[in-house]
Amino acid sequence: METDLDLQILNQDQIEKKLKEVPGWKYANKKISKTFLFPSFKEAIVLINDLQPFSDRIDHHPDIHIYYKKIVFELQRFSVGGKVTERDFTVAKEIERLYASKNYKL
Repeated sequence: METDLDLQILNQDQIEKKLKEVPGWKYANKKISKTFLFPSFKEAIVLINDLQPFSDRIDHHPDIHIYYKKIVFELQRFSVGGKVTERDFTVAKEIERLYASKNYKL
């Protein structure tokens, strides 16, 4: 998959435009990130487990920071020098889809 078009590095303007498609995501330090809250530690881990097959299939895995009932996802593509690509936004959209599907009550 490393030659796919979705691995082209996005410039600042492209990133800002794409961020509008994933509310709450921020761009800083050459990566996009967002914090998600969960009703329990178990629910946080379930979401990560649900994301794993998708990440493996497209060969892109987020950095994940777990803080009890809070997860911070960070995305950048190391194979292109730690920059943001379209594939990062593909993963961000899948995280959003999975999180929304759970209908968490916080």
